[in-house]
Amino acid sequence: MRILSVELKTERLSLRPLAESDAKDLAAINADPEVMRYIGSGAPRTPEQTEALCAKAAAHWDEHGWGAFAVSERATGDLVGLGILATPSFLPEILPATEVGWRIARGRWGRGYAPEAARAVVGFAFGDLGLDRVVSCVHAENAASVRVAEKLGMALERETVVPGLDVPCRVYELRA
Repeated sequence: MRILSVELKTERLSLRPLAESDAKDLAAINADPEVMRYIGSGAPRTPEQTEALCAKAAAHWDEHGWGAFAVSERATGDLVGLGILATPSFLPEILPATEVGWRIARGRWGRGYAPEAARAVVGFAFGDLGLDRVVSCVHAENAASVRVAEKLGMALERETVVPGLDVPCRVYELRA
């Protein structure tokens, strides 16, 4: 069911389905300890882990017609991060749910790319997929991502802890 024609454009960014061919560019972002600090266990990812992530994302697009987006600058074509649409299976207490997430290269922080990309992903979720609700699971200490969730108009739904990781998490919610 892969929807190869999916391309979301914002003023400065272009988003398209994440592909296996993105692994090399994404590996540099995923290897940065500061980028990964509040994601999952907080550990940087190896190139092999990033290759596996890209393969899994491509397979998800094939099967479901939605998933993680590669985020590129329109002006340069450079891959600058991810716009994520996923099932937050790591947090069973909020299921069923669809999570919107973001990951931006440290060299591009402070430019407003995260909310810009996330708005495009939310538009796809509500418009193209017809979802009526999305969530974002944000590490409680990640002030920048808390601000992104708030800029999107999301409301704090609950505070919890991610099972198995003991990571404090704030769950934000947005309804269509």
